[in-house]
Amino acid sequence: MELNAHVLWNGLAWPLLRLCAAVSVGLFVGNLIESLNWTRAVAKVAAPLIRLARLQDISGASFSMAFFSGAAANSMLAEAYEQGKMNEREVILSNLFNSLPTNFLHLPTVLALAVPFLREAAFVYVGLTVLSALIRTAVIVGWGRLTLPPLPEGCVVCLLNDGGFKGLGPALRKTVERFKKRLPRLIFITVPVYTLFFFLKRWGVFDMVESAMSHSALLSWLPPEAVGVVAFQLAAETTAGFAAAGALLTAGALSVKEMVLALLVGAILSTPMRAVRHQFPYYAGIFKTRLAVRLILHNQALRAATLALVAALYALLG
Repeated sequence: MELNAHVLWNGLAWPLLRLCAAVSVGLFVGNLIESLNWTRAVAKVAAPLIRLARLQDISGASFSMAFFSGAAANSMLAEAYEQGKMNEREVILSNLFNSLPTNFLHLPTVLALAVPFLREAAFVYVGLTVLSALIRTAVIVGWGRLTLPPLPEGCVVCLLNDGGFKGLGPALRKTVERFKKRLPRLIFITVPVYTLFFFLKRWGVFDMVESAMSHSALLSWLPPEAVGVVAFQLAAETTAGFAAAGALLTAGALSVKEMVLALLVGAILSTPMRAVRHQFPYYAGIFKTRLAVRLILHNQALRAATLALVAALYALLG
C-alpha cells in the first residue's frame, strides 16, 4: 500500500500522538499522587492482598490506580524504582499484580465489542479471560509470599502519615520537576520505537510471522472454521476475530464451545506479536529498556499460561 500523507497521519502520527499524550498524562498523575503523599492512602484499597504478597505500599497504590489508568499505575512503579524505593523483583511482581485491575479497566470496552457479534457467548469468553486474570493474581500473591522478605509489622499503611501533606503548591512544583525530567526519555524512546514497528508492519514482517503461526500443526485439533477465526485474530485485531466468530456462529458452522476455544487460542497465539507491536513502545517510554523488556516477557508469558489453563479446563469441562 502506497505511503502518503493520509496514511502517515492516520496510521502513524495520530496514534503516536495519542500514545504519547496518554503516557504523559499517566506520568503526570502518578507523580502528582506521589508528591501529594496519597499513595499510602490509596494503598488501603488493596492492603490485605498486598500484605499477603509482601509487597510495599506503593504497590497497593499502583494496583488501585490501575483500575483507572494503567499508564499512571506504571509511572508510579517506574518512579519508585528510579528512587530506589523498590527493587526489580518488586517492580515485576507489582506490574504483574496490576493485570487484574487492568483487565477490569478494559472489560466494558471488550464486552461492548464482543456482545454484538457473539451475543450470550460473549459472556462465556469474557468470563474465562477474567478467570485467567484472577488465577494470575493468585499466582503473583503466592510468588511474592515465597520470594520476598517479610514486611515490618503493620506495613503497607503503617507510614500513612509519613511526610504529611505539604500543600498543593509544593506538590505541583515537585510534580512538574519530576515530569520535566522524565518526559524527554518518554518522547525520545517511544517515538522512534513506535515508528520502527509501524514500518515493520507496513513491510509485512508481522504478517509473515502471523501467517506462519496461524498454519501451525498445533491447531490441527480445531475445526477448519475455528482456525479461520484464529487467523483473523492474528492477522488483524480482536474485533476482526469477534466478527469472524459471530458470522460462523450465526451460520451454525461453529458451536459456542468451538468458537470460545478458537478465540482463546487466538488470544494466546497473538500474545507475542501484540506485545512487540503495541506494548514495547509504551513500556519503553516509562521504564528503562532492559526492565521494560523483562516486564513484557513476564507479563505476556504469565498471561499466555493462564489463558492456556482456562482454555484447557473449558475444553475438558465446558
